Amino acid sequence: MGDAAQAPSTANGGGGLGRGLVTHHHLTKLLAWLSPSFPVGGFSYSHGIEAAVEQGLVRDRDSLARWMDGILRHGAGRTDGMLFAAAHRAVLAGDEAAFAWAVERADAMRASAETALESRAQGQAFLIAVRAAWPMDGLERWDRVIAGTGRPVAYAVAVALAAALIGVPEGPALAAYLHAFAANLVSAGVRLVPLGQTDGQKALAALDSVVHSAAEAALTAPLDDLGSRAMAVDWTSMIHETQYTRLFRS
Repeated sequence: MGDAAQAPSTANGGGGLGRGLVTHHHLTKLLAWLSPSFPVGGFSYSHGIEAAVEQGLVRDRDSLARWMDGILRHGAGRTDGMLFAAAHRAVLAGDEAAFAWAVERADAMRASAETALESRAQGQAFLIAVRAAWPMDGLERWDRVIAGTGRPVAYAVAVALAAALIGVPEGPALAAYLHAFAANLVSAGVRLVPLGQTDGQKALAALDSVVHSAAEAALTAPLDDLGSRAMAVDWTSMIHETQYTRLFRS
């Protein structure tokens, strides 16, 4: 990680999840950007769930929901949520150094090669698709900041950037991002265990309050506390790198 940027302030200019108006213009854009049809390739990643199934750690609806709870509260949901908030706030403040800090940390704070690939590939694909189909004022400025870091942009930071540029408040934007993240991994679990589609929806419904809790925690956590503690998830991700049969890239 470079030393050019200092850790940004944790001040929450937009308030918690309950504050900030989301218009129908915001809503349709978020629905499009976080849809499974948006071309980021999310269907090809399981975040180590494939290895967790192989190891017998995820074997039914309840164990899938518990596994996802850990990811959201203590793993990538926590780390990416905090960096999403930092990036969003930096863009709204016009603070290029703080945004560069978020880009660098989001790229570096990955426990395995596969989760790094998952984040980088989706982040870059997201911005490519947004530039092509959803052009917005100001994106070029932040593209230059990303290029200046010499690092690929993480998925969470890319979505935070776009959400900030169109004025989506940080709380709803982060909740939407974490919901889409959870939904994608539940879908992977449905295919891997395998589970029925209704069980998948029941697992996602059980995670709804977890998504909101994780988002709220990420918005209020001090950046000095940045990091994850989902060691079993990291372990299964590393196992997946050499797993004999694989359907997913992570």
